[in-house]
Amino acid sequence: MSPTEKTAVPVLTIDGPSGAGKGTISRAVAEALGWHLLDSGALYRAVGYAAGMAGIDLSDAAAVTRCAETTKIVFRAPKDGGETRVIVNGHDATDEIRTETAGAAASAIAAIPAVRAALFDLQRAFRKAPGLVADGRDMGTVVFTDAPHKIFLTASADERARRRYKQLKAKGLAVKLSSLLSEIEARDQRDAARKVAPLKPAVGALIVDTTGMPVEDVVARVLAVVRY
Repeated sequence: MSPTEKTAVPVLTIDGPSGAGKGTISRAVAEALGWHLLDSGALYRAVGYAAGMAGIDLSDAAAVTRCAETTKIVFRAPKDGGETRVIVNGHDATDEIRTETAGAAASAIAAIPAVRAALFDLQRAFRKAPGLVADGRDMGTVVFTDAPHKIFLTASADERARRRYKQLKAKGLAVKLSSLLSEIEARDQRDAARKVAPLKPAVGALIVDTTGMPVEDVVARVLAVVRY
């Protein structure tokens, strides 16, 4: 596909902070539209996981960048439905990269310009017909600036912490709500303050506060933007 043909493929970007519901909403919207899905956060989490497995200090920008350039990441849809599996260097790391520790690592390495550059082309490659739903933090502001449809999902920190608590407890993980809230607030501050691709709504993006909103209502609102 030529660059012109690729940019003609429609993209819906869904950005927002951790726990705002981006993953759930993006998957539902992509399925409803029959479009491809990009979970960009999983890419950063996967690199952070790979770096940890290799014993790399996340403050060593050069080493983390080399890790980003060489890590093999594959998204594998399960045959019986359910959660898409994330394969990192041949290992199914789906559960490991969804922990708050992995999220903090992803946030740390996402502040490294060379790491973002290493993953930029990989993210752009997901743009395929008939369309793409791109879930992340800088999809509308950096990666797909020409996307015709842009959404910014948000929710109160308390609400997002409760959601993460329920998700992690359902997986059998021992977590504390107070600790999750502290981690989310710290990550919000770090992501919004970073010099490279700070977390913020894209120009023209529809801001949707999902606090207290049922998932189906959020999905309907997002689909209305694309189908308008």
